Amino acid sequence: MDIVTTAHPERPELDMELTGTLLRAIARGDAHETIRVFRPGPTLAFGRLDRARAGFDEAWRVALAHGRTPVVRWGGGHAAAYDSECVVVEILRRHERQAVSGLEDRFLGMVDLIQQALATLGVNLELGELPGEYCPGLYSLHLPSGPKVAGVAQRVLTRASLMTAVVVVGGADALRATLADVYAALGLPLDLRTVGAVTDGHPDVTCGLVKQAIVGSAAARTSGTQ
Repeated sequence: MDIVTTAHPERPELDMELTGTLLRAIARGDAHETIRVFRPGPTLAFGRLDRARAGFDEAWRVALAHGRTPVVRWGGGHAAAYDSECVVVEILRRHERQAVSGLEDRFLGMVDLIQQALATLGVNLELGELPGEYCPGLYSLHLPSGPKVAGVAQRVLTRASLMTAVVVVGGADALRATLADVYAALGLPLDLRTVGAVTDGHPDVTCGLVKQAIVGSAAARTSGTQ
């Protein structure tokens, strides 16, 4: 499995296109399975369900007003905001049969990767959905008794699957401001107390350290040493 750190922070839409191109190539058997770890530019990633909501066009404009490039992501769920204070992790796999089987195992695999990587930095992340969180999901990760700091989503194609996680390391105030306005435009509930970052509990942890830890953990797994 290849490990890729390529990113286009100045053009978030190109990062989304790269993911789609790579996923389709893997489905065809034209590319190797890949783990991609990168720091993105300021982005508001809408879920496909968001497009059906009456306030979607307004939410798109709100994202731009907050200086974030709006995109519709490959994974499921609702709107999520991220930027250079976050680390995006993608696992792209090929499946000889329908990838629908193994959904939960892939979710848990991504969760385990992030938990183990962050644990090397002294950060304990707990699994579970918080009431009122943004982009809610059973596989959200949060600080103990604290806010959500990572979400996990999945997309399945014929013969390929994509797991995506966003780890919010810093910049929680800007994240809260953006999500408050975007979720209001979409007419979706949101408890701002659930929106946070790793630095809320671990102020000395940097985005660079988190990226390095995740790349190291991914490399150990692909080499069979973990």
